[in-house]
Amino acid sequence: MNFFADKIIGWYEENKRDLPWRNTKDPYKIWISEIILQQTRVVQGYDYYCRFMEHFPDVDTLARASEDEVMKCWQGLGYYSRARNLHAAAKVIAEKGSFPTTYEEVRALKGVGDYTAAAICSFAYDLPYAVVDGNVYRVLSRWMGVEEPIDTGAGKKLFASLAGEMLDKNRPALYNQAIMDFGALQCVPSSPSCLFCPLADSCVALQKNWVDRLPRKERKTKVLDRYFSYIYVRAGAYTYIKKRAAGDIWQNLYEFPLIETAKEVGEEELLSLPEFQALLGGGEMESFRVVCPEIKHVLSHRVIHARCYEVVLKEEPVALPGYQQIPIDDFHNFPVSRLISRFFSLLLKPNHKK
Repeated sequence: MNFFADKIIGWYEENKRDLPWRNTKDPYKIWISEIILQQTRVVQGYDYYCRFMEHFPDVDTLARASEDEVMKCWQGLGYYSRARNLHAAAKVIAEKGSFPTTYEEVRALKGVGDYTAAAICSFAYDLPYAVVDGNVYRVLSRWMGVEEPIDTGAGKKLFASLAGEMLDKNRPALYNQAIMDFGALQCVPSSPSCLFCPLADSCVALQKNWVDRLPRKERKTKVLDRYFSYIYVRAGAYTYIKKRAAGDIWQNLYEFPLIETAKEVGEEELLSLPEFQALLGGGEMESFRVVCPEIKHVLSHRVIHARCYEVVLKEEPVALPGYQQIPIDDFHNFPVSRLISRFFSLLLKPNHKK
C-alpha cells in the first residue's frame, strides 16, 4: 500500500495541474468544483467554475438566486439536473447556517453521491475517505489486473473496497488528488504512455498485455434516437419560447416551438403535419425557410436528430398556444440547451433576413 501511494503521490507532486479549487479548504468551493466536474472534463469545467464562483461566491448567494439565474450560468455544461440539485442543496445548507462537516451529512445533500462526498470530506477536512471515479477504476483495475466489470453491483463494491485499502489514510487529500490526476493524465483510457509510468514495473495489466481491455464493463448503454423539428417563429421584433417540463431531457430550460416525431421528417412533410398548423395558432405565414437541415446532438443515452426552421408571421402580436412571447433581444436572458444556443447563433448570422 505504501509503495503504491508513494509512487502515485511522487508522480503527482511533479505533474499536478494548478487548479483553483485545489488552493482552498473551503468546502463550498470544493463542492461546486466536484459537481461541475461530474460528467465534465477539467478543460471544459475550468471556465464554468470560475464564472460560477464569480456569480455565486458563497452558499447564501447561490441559495437566494432564482433557478433561471443558476441554469443560465450552467448553460452549455449539460446534465442540468446537477445544477438543479446544487441549487436545492444550497438552500438546505443556507437554512442550517453552515456547510456540513461529516461524511454522512455531506452524503445526504441532494445530488451528492459516494464519490463526491468522499472528495469533499477528504479535500476540505482531511477525512480518510477514498474517492472512486472513472480515473480510479482505471488505475486500480490495470495496476491490480482486476477483470471484474466496473458497472455491476459486485464490481462497484469490490472497487470501493480496494480503493479504501489503497488509500493513504495519513494523507487522504493528497492521495485522492494524486490518483485522480494520475488517471486523467498518465493512465489515460487509450494509448497511455506506459513506458514512462512510475508503476510500469508492478502493473499487472502491462505485464499481461491487458491495458486496452481494462477496466471492463458488462453492459452496453442502450441509445435512443429522437427526432426534433424546431420552429423559430418570428413576429416583428418578437419570438416564442417555452420552458421544458419535468421528466425529460433539458428540464426547465427554454426552447423554440418543437414538434417531435417518431421518425425523420423532411420540410414538405413537416408543413403538412397537423401539429405544425396547430402550432401557428391561426397566424398567417409570410415566409418559411430551413435554418439547419440536421444536427446530430449526442447525449449520454440519446441521440437527438434535430432540424431548425424559421417561420415569419405576417401579423403581430399572435398568441401561440402554450408559448411565451418575448422580444428577440431578450432571448439571451433565458437558459437554453447548447443545441438551442447553436440554432440561435445560426439565425443571427449575417445572411439571416430581418
